[in-house]
Amino acid sequence: MSDAQTPQNQDRTLEQALTNKIIDDYFDNSESWLRAILRMCIFSLAYLDDEPVFVVECPNQAVAKRLSRKTYPFRGMVYFLTDCLNGSDRTLFCYQENAGGTWRCFDTSTSSWKTLSHLQTPTAFDS
Repeated sequence: MSDAQTPQNQDRTLEQALTNKIIDDYFDNSESWLRAILRMCIFSLAYLDDEPVFVVECPNQAVAKRLSRKTYPFRGMVYFLTDCLNGSDRTLFCYQENAGGTWRCFDTSTSSWKTLSHLQTPTAFDS
């Protein structure tokens, strides 16, 4: 997911700092367990089908599944991050199946799990 976006794939310090800032600002009044679990994740914006989506990269399947059951706090994140009045409330909760492999993502627009090869093209979902 982030491979093409980060010049140094191993150093995601800036992305993690921005994620922590969003957690502190946007999730300040959320339950403490949610804030704690989100600190293990990395947030990003992407486009699928020419539509902006909020992506939560989770460290493993358990975290992704837990967050996929708690989607309400993530509604409006695209608007929050971009001030786009037509922003989508679509969120993807993703985890990498194996090192360097594909991603499994829960898509809130369909309430289903899908396989992603990457997020850089409008046709990221595998057939």
